[in-house]
Amino acid sequence: MGEQLDPFSASNLPDFISSQKIGRPVNFEGQNNRGHPFSGLKKRGQSSRSWVKIDQDGNSAVLELDKATIMKRCSLPSRDLRLLDPLFIYPSSILGRERAIVVSLEKIRCIITAEEVILMNARDASVVQYQSELCTRLQSNQNLHIKDDLPFEFKALELVLELSCLSLDAQVNELEMEVYPVLDELATNISTLNLEHVRRLKGRLLTLTQKVQKVCDEIEHLMDDDDDMAEMYLTEKKERAEAHASEELEDNIGEDFESSGIVSKSAPVSPVGSTSGNFGKLQRAFSSIVGSHKSLLSSSSIGENIDQLEMLLEAYFVVVDNTLSKLSSLKEYIDDTEDLINIKLGNVQNQLIQFQLLLTAATFVAAIFAAVTAVFGMNLQDSVFQNPTTFQYVLLITGIGCGFLYFGFVLYFKHKKVFPL
Repeated sequence: MGEQLDPFSASNLPDFISSQKIGRPVNFEGQNNRGHPFSGLKKRGQSSRSWVKIDQDGNSAVLELDKATIMKRCSLPSRDLRLLDPLFIYPSSILGRERAIVVSLEKIRCIITAEEVILMNARDASVVQYQSELCTRLQSNQNLHIKDDLPFEFKALELVLELSCLSLDAQVNELEMEVYPVLDELATNISTLNLEHVRRLKGRLLTLTQKVQKVCDEIEHLMDDDDDMAEMYLTEKKERAEAHASEELEDNIGEDFESSGIVSKSAPVSPVGSTSGNFGKLQRAFSSIVGSHKSLLSSSSIGENIDQLEMLLEAYFVVVDNTLSKLSSLKEYIDDTEDLINIKLGNVQNQLIQFQLLLTAATFVAAIFAAVTAVFGMNLQDSVFQNPTTFQYVLLITGIGCGFLYFGFVLYFKHKKVFPL
């Protein structure tokens, strides 16, 4: 008899069952689909953006990098990259991380590492100026073989601070040139148009003051914290890490050489070989502990030698503080002008009150005279009406009495110092 085939064997199962067993999706047309059915779609939030990379030699290149690649490349958390997002408005900040410095000052938003600067690609004038100026400086130093004491990350950070300070100072100077003439005109001619113009300028002044104050506070915060400044020495940390890695590599090569068992044939065999092997392991472990302790000491020595960065930050702190003092002087001038306007308006208001008092007194006196004339205007039987001259004397006496009464009101107001003498 021939061998009977099992209808439920693996070879006779349908393709889609065997493929499900293997764990691959199946195309019902007979071909296996090796990719995900939605592989063509990008993950949400992982879209690539255009960045400009500037290396230590001043060469720039445009890169298309997504958020995950930037995070992995610079060892940055996601919250730090939100500072660089142009869709959000965040205050100025300078953050020192393990392998990068995140800078967001004015329009310049970049990531500075020990080897490169990753700059947000934009058409803003500040970004274009920073890119061209940094490339020019690095290339000129490279061509002239100028040895600079500043590491690469501090050169890039210095240019960011310089351009940001110049931009803020230019905005302040422009605001000063616009504010002072308007305030002088307002002091001489108080009008609704001038008041509205000053109100808009005061709003711009408040916004600019907040921006300058934030930059000043950020630099001051860095100078007050030695650990944050020590964290920004990226080149030194990179060199220390490379040196530590080379030491570990030499130790591993030595261990491999010792464990390879290459011993001279004429060498005597020690009866306590096992104990000597254990002693060697203990010695290597002790040396690794000592090496890690030395690396910790070297990292702590950075905190003691931060004068270079502190002097750099202090120089631009003076510039920002000078800009902030200009804004303070401008605000004081606006406040003085407002006080002068309030004084003038108060003086006008006092004059109106004085005039109102005079009109009220005159109205009171006129009311008395009108009351007398009203009495004589009634249909009364009296001998006064028979003689016209008698009625004229009544009017004359009433008018003189009203005049003395009005003069008495004026003297009373001056006595109470309601009117200036």
